[in-house]
Amino acid sequence: MEQILHTKGGGDEESYAKNSTFQRLVFMNVNHALNRSIQGFCQANLAETECIRVADLGCASGPNTLLAVESIIDSINRERHNLNILKLPNIQVFLNDLMSNDFNSIFKLLPSFYQKLKESYGCGSRSCFIAAMPGSFYGRLFPDNSMHFILFLQTSLAFSGSPISGFIEGLPLNKGNIYIGKTSPKSVHDAYLDQFDRDFTNFLSIRADELVSGGHLFVTLTPKIDDPVAYNVQDLLGMTMNDMVSEGLIEEKALDTFNLPHYRPSLEEVKAIIEKNRALKIRYLDNIQLRVIGVEAAHCGKGYVFNTNTNAKYMARSLRAIYEPIFQAHFGDGIMNDFFTKLAANISQHQRKMKSPINSLVLPSPEHESRTCILCLD
Repeated sequence: MEQILHTKGGGDEESYAKNSTFQRLVFMNVNHALNRSIQGFCQANLAETECIRVADLGCASGPNTLLAVESIIDSINRERHNLNILKLPNIQVFLNDLMSNDFNSIFKLLPSFYQKLKESYGCGSRSCFIAAMPGSFYGRLFPDNSMHFILFLQTSLAFSGSPISGFIEGLPLNKGNIYIGKTSPKSVHDAYLDQFDRDFTNFLSIRADELVSGGHLFVTLTPKIDDPVAYNVQDLLGMTMNDMVSEGLIEEKALDTFNLPHYRPSLEEVKAIIEKNRALKIRYLDNIQLRVIGVEAAHCGKGYVFNTNTNAKYMARSLRAIYEPIFQAHFGDGIMNDFFTKLAANISQHQRKMKSPINSLVLPSPEHESRTCILCLD
């Protein structure tokens, strides 16, 4: 599973680096909550902290990778001025993802990033030190009580394993679906929820051990959409796969044995897991709504005139950068161009029914009241 759970590397037109505007929009919309978290930490701890250690889990690659790092440094610098602290503390940053991530493309960004910090903050800017920490976030990455901020700025929590086996008594368990669809039986939803429960509980428990008292965990996840007429990304991916089966481009069995290894939880399901885990508890909730039809506009900038077809093509490229490695491993490389061309057509037809809500929660540990986690659901 770890070998295929990565974005599309490199710098070509289909790479994640060139097609991650939506993820940038998500970060810009939750950045206020991150700044609020940093402000609280700094007011309580900055005067006594010589080195602040930060980890970004699932950092991927491309221009978005250092956005959060830059925001954190800016917030810390602003707070140290407010607190009349003369020098910016050392900031040690660990960028984490699986071994298959394109870390080399990140390293190439560092010289210009360090230069930007130098121009912004002066000679003290080289107090920031960035390193890679490859490995699965379902295992321990850092020593006990070592991290001040742990970030998980993702749209979903990838599973540690397959949510369902595929067949029961010789019949496909989730026939015609690649995720939880309208025709999926309750057992499929239960299997997904059970896998999410196990993985998210494990994730929270490990991070709680790695955080110092007073440290913060900031998480983004994609929530379930309850609107029966709305579409999410998984709906359109599944719709396109069924089109490919109807046209004889892929075998029906290949579709019936594939299930996306992540889950869109409801807010109630997330709350239940957190309350059961008891390492963290909910403190506050923020809600944000992104307009998916504006993704290409954000990519192109000023002067952009919205066009349904061109926006759909851009969204399809963005999804290709995320999903192609796992689709390619199951369905083969030969259908990828046809699949994402058809996906763009389906997005063009249905994109005005697509929704992307974002919620943010603050979850402090009951054992250490100053230890908090912000959970943002997009």
